[in-house]
Amino acid sequence: MFYPMFDPTMILLIPGIIVALYAQSKVQTTFARYSRILSQRGITGAQAARQILDSNGLYDVNIELISGHLSDHYDPRTRTVRLSSEVYHGSSLASLGVAAHEVGHAIQHDTGYLPLHIRNSIIPVTQFGSNLAFPLLLIGIIMGSPFLMQAGVLLFTAVVFFQLVTLPVEFNASSRALAILEGQGFLGREEIKGTKSVLDAAALTYVAAALMAFLNLVRLLIISGMLGGRRD
Repeated sequence: MFYPMFDPTMILLIPGIIVALYAQSKVQTTFARYSRILSQRGITGAQAARQILDSNGLYDVNIELISGHLSDHYDPRTRTVRLSSEVYHGSSLASLGVAAHEVGHAIQHDTGYLPLHIRNSIIPVTQFGSNLAFPLLLIGIIMGSPFLMQAGVLLFTAVVFFQLVTLPVEFNASSRALAILEGQGFLGREEIKGTKSVLDAAALTYVAAALMAFLNLVRLLIISGMLGGRRD
């Protein structure tokens, strides 16, 4: 009998695991490297974020300091850009890049950027699917229920779709950030290269997440297909 958490199909996850480990290592080392290089203007991430928001008429978007390392994010529910201490107070190339990236999400939200709207709208379904997909598949295996197995696969498909639609959202936010930082004079052309390296490394983590989700979906399809074949 095959089980979704421990079975031969787990070998399919090896490429995804390798990419994920590389991505995590890359983003940590790249962020650390460019956190040590201060911008020529000496402006902090919080100051840059505020100026970019105001220049786009987003006076009602707040900026908050949060705990954690690389925990920076934009919350569309409260229209808040939340920055970690090293980004909020830092004036490095990495700090400005991350701060501008999160502001990029706020601009996406304000301008109705379609991929962001789609991603935000499917978050409840994605959370539901992420929590129940594997349990449903496992129960379906134990009970010999094709319906439950198919329901588990279908729910996990929503997770894969979420990860895929996240890619253009993140890539676009980084593109906006780099264009703004250079266009509005926050960073010089040579400084932009370092900031781009940070954002490119961060983007790789989303690629890894999408790859892992896709490979897990392939696993579920294979498992359910194997069991269905045996019953036939």
